Amino acid sequence: MGNISSCADARSIDAQRSKAGASSRKLMIALYTSAVFLYWMALYLYVPTLPTYVESKSDNLALVGVVLSMYGLWQAVIRLPLGIVADWVGRRKPFILGGFALAGLGAYIMGAANEVNGLLIGRAITGLAAGTWVPLVTLFSGLYPPEQAVKASSLLTLIGSVGRVLATGVTGSLNEIGGYPLAFFLAAAAAGLAILIVLPSKENARPPQRPSVETLTLLTRRDVLVPSLLSSVAQYANWATTFGFIPILAKQLGATDITLSILLSLNIGVYTLGNLLATGIADRIDARNLVYLGFGLLTVGIAGAAIAPSLALVFVMQFIMGLGQGISYPVLMGLSIRHVEDAQRTTAMGLHQSVYAIGMFSGPALSGVIADALGIRPMLGVTAAACLILGAMGAQWLRDNRHRG
Repeated sequence: MGNISSCADARSIDAQRSKAGASSRKLMIALYTSAVFLYWMALYLYVPTLPTYVESKSDNLALVGVVLSMYGLWQAVIRLPLGIVADWVGRRKPFILGGFALAGLGAYIMGAANEVNGLLIGRAITGLAAGTWVPLVTLFSGLYPPEQAVKASSLLTLIGSVGRVLATGVTGSLNEIGGYPLAFFLAAAAAGLAILIVLPSKENARPPQRPSVETLTLLTRRDVLVPSLLSSVAQYANWATTFGFIPILAKQLGATDITLSILLSLNIGVYTLGNLLATGIADRIDARNLVYLGFGLLTVGIAGAAIAPSLALVFVMQFIMGLGQGISYPVLMGLSIRHVEDAQRTTAMGLHQSVYAIGMFSGPALSGVIADALGIRPMLGVTAAACLILGAMGAQWLRDNRHRG
């Protein structure tokens, strides 16, 4: 009888522990989804009118492009090393908190800047802050069983997209209430709140994983690099246009700050729709064809914006570009890790994000030089041609890579 009672007590204790573990996991998921929402708010509250804000400090479009490019440059620099170091140390939370702090600091510096150099420094700091997306994705995915990794990353991406849509949707109104600086200061506050939310969370330390020969081999694998390079081309186009000089073109066509907010929110909302569309049809349509479709839509949207005679047509083109980017991004991200072993996927994802961040940097930097020399519309035409040619070539290489196994 005593044995039966002991077994029952043991089962009861196990059930209580299991219930406590499930409750703790749910709390962690709630904390990190809230923090991710605020993190992307902190990075995007000021983005719709950032190009015109920078232009108000300098009439040199090349310099405007350099300031905007800092966000992508420092992501490219930090993301791969950050992924490797986080695996090496065995902890991710300290890097996440550091990223949130940098997001707030960069936003504050830009909001308080009196000249373009302050904007340059602040934008560089927010680029470093964006690097924390690598450990964020990995830590959050670890809260789910391995077979639910796709569900975890999809949920986190959706939360981030909602945050970006809401953030970009209110920028114009904030500008009308308190001028350009208000959005930056609220972004800093959002980053601070994200820190407070994550601080109570617990992270179980993992065994440190030192960089190995296999890590170096990963950096040269064609099945990892080709999708990453294609993502870089897509990001080049996106940051040269949507987050670069299309807001300035729209301003020339009569857009207000509120209109610019709506313009970017539309693009990000359609981008999210493209994500969902790609997820839904990926099993039925060859990935290479989806890449062709994504780059085709990007090309049409950018070329259309280059000749758009009215603000209404710019909106249509932004819709098309958002759909193209939304389709291509998740497909290329999935292709970059499709054949990578589980133990190396964090590093592979860090590599993918570092490579496509090169496009985020070079997009506004090079397009700024071209726009300053030729004008914004000719620059958009050059960007559309580059997107078409490089996208088609890259998709062809994807096909070759697949055939070679």
